[in-house]
Amino acid sequence: MIAVTGATGKLGRLVIESLLARVPAADITLVVRSPEKAAELAARGVQVRRGNYDEPASLVTALAGVDRLLLISASEVGKRVPQHRAIVDAAKQNGVKFIAYTSILKADTSGVSLAVEHKATEEMIRASGIPFAFLRNGWYLENYTENLGSALGMGMVCGAAAEWRVAAAARADYAEAAAIVVSGEGHEGKAYELAGDQGFTLAEFAAAVGRWAGKPVGYTNLPEQAFAEALLGAGLPAPIANLLADGDVAIERGDLTSSSGDLRRLIGRSTQTLDEALAKLPRP
Repeated sequence: MIAVTGATGKLGRLVIESLLARVPAADITLVVRSPEKAAELAARGVQVRRGNYDEPASLVTALAGVDRLLLISASEVGKRVPQHRAIVDAAKQNGVKFIAYTSILKADTSGVSLAVEHKATEEMIRASGIPFAFLRNGWYLENYTENLGSALGMGMVCGAAAEWRVAAAARADYAEAAAIVVSGEGHEGKAYELAGDQGFTLAEFAAAVGRWAGKPVGYTNLPEQAFAEALLGAGLPAPIANLLADGDVAIERGDLTSSSGDLRRLIGRSTQTLDEALAKLPRP
């Protein structure tokens, strides 16, 4: 029995699709806060169990009979450590034999603010004694391709990464890797550094958007605080604006790039490129 947390999220749903291509639906359990949101998946034969990170007893019940767990990191930044501890403890109580955890690229050395909770979770899982694999995901291509409205409107991409490269990969590629690891063998004790094969600078991203849209799109590099303020002015909440600005500075440090090739080897093919991701979007 394979359990997946956060299965109704953007990454989780893609993981489930990949798992359904590999194992019988009856061998998949979704641990979700709101089971009604997984009704269409339940209709396809997977088990759906209620499990709330903030209700540890519900997690103990949800993981009954589970052999392998994919812990997709919780979405509430700042609360992840106690939430992850609750599910790791529940896994230990139920005798779960393997945990795969979606961490962040270079979690043990990264200066990205998000890495703090991921590093703490990795240490927690190691201390649990449960065999594990860490899926250290880099930035998503969708961080860029899903938010093109302002760039197209202004004809300009803003950022704080200068001319450094980000090795972003498609959410679907990360999801496929997660499904392969949690359903396969031989991954115990591994920390996979997962990133796209072809990195790009934000200036190259702007040029690619321009080619796709058929209009000039430039790139303006800003100091971190100025970029955060620009994001606030565009309507983003302060925590998200600060997170994105911090991410751009992390790109400049090299925290969000990797030449490990781990993602390509896991999925058995090259990762999706920026141009391929843009080509899948409806043209403006």
